[in-house]
Amino acid sequence: MHRCTRTVSLACLLLCGCAAAPAPTTAAPAELAIGRSLTIDSRVLGETRRINIYTPPGHEADGTPLPVLYMPDGGMKEDFHHITGIVQVSTANGTMRPFLVVGIENTERRRDLTGPTNDPEDRKIAPRVGGSAAFRRFLREELMPEIRQRYRVTEETAIVGESLAGLFVLETFFVEPALFDTYIAIDPSAWWDRGSLAQQAAARLQQPEQPPRTLYLATSDEPDMQRHAQVIAEALGQVDAPGVRWHYAPMPDEHHSTIFHGAALRAFRTVLAPAPAESPQSAGPASP
Repeated sequence: MHRCTRTVSLACLLLCGCAAAPAPTTAAPAELAIGRSLTIDSRVLGETRRINIYTPPGHEADGTPLPVLYMPDGGMKEDFHHITGIVQVSTANGTMRPFLVVGIENTERRRDLTGPTNDPEDRKIAPRVGGSAAFRRFLREELMPEIRQRYRVTEETAIVGESLAGLFVLETFFVEPALFDTYIAIDPSAWWDRGSLAQQAAARLQQPEQPPRTLYLATSDEPDMQRHAQVIAEALGQVDAPGVRWHYAPMPDEHHSTIFHGAALRAFRTVLAPAPAESPQSAGPASP
């Protein structure tokens, strides 16, 4: 009886000791931020536009001026996360130069990213289409000056877009070629207006005083995308436009719904890559 009482008492002490142990504490969840957001009250568009900004890690502190990569479809629920993730990884592994990324969130996507059209079928995709000229004016007169005022940036600019955003990139390359230095158009919807942009490509490239610029054009297995992109690539190959560099990258293993990430990664490595390091033989001033 005495032994049994001691056993019960010991068990009670052990249980009491366990109950008395303090519960583990956890920190309150913290916000996870990958960039900053600002709004612009646009007089050109007559509406407020939200802009999302990504700065490569460490560059806000050291103040190094950065080139700027602009992207339509740049909302938090659109492609901003996707592209900034590629930029972050590519910058970290040295396959791409650091860029400030400026994502433009959509309000009326099909209005802003399409040009004029004479095809009645095109006008069925949205209540309003054909606003690309106004959207370009917003970039040129309001957004780009705002970015230059707020951030330390270089004069170098690039733009990346897919599908209708790729159409806007491609249209800008031809109709306002000096707006950006580098144009990345991924599976652009060049079927718009019965393919008029592709049909006019050669004539536009023959216009005098073509500014130096670079185009990266990628297409998926979609026949319409391939057909019009091929016409544009042939025009680029046939017309001697000094200073215009271009890359055509057919990706027939990709679909329109899968091409963006892989093509953007390849494009950044191709046209936004670090400059090759100088060899000892090439370093120093050029020979007279």
